[in-house]
Amino acid sequence: MRIKKGFTLRTIGTDYVLVPEGIEVIDFNKLVSLNKSAKYLWENLEGKNFYDEDMAKLLTEKYKVTQEKALADARQLVDRWQEIGLVEE
Repeated sequence: MRIKKGFTLRTIGTDYVLVPEGIEVIDFNKLVSLNKSAKYLWENLEGKNFYDEDMAKLLTEKYKVTQEKALADARQLVDRWQEIGLVEE
């Protein structure tokens, strides 16, 4: 899967927000806020093909979490990103 083009990650105060640009503004009417770990994943995956396992690897390299916890968190995040239209196959 890939992160869809048309979104820019912005820092607004202490919040990380995905801002749609161009045609995505018309089709996307949600404001998406990311926590620090989701921001870290977004920055490391944008423009690349990836799988849940790639996300889990990034999480275990950055944070002190087990592979199982990282994979579960990655799958949950991917499900959410797919649900709101941020990633594509």
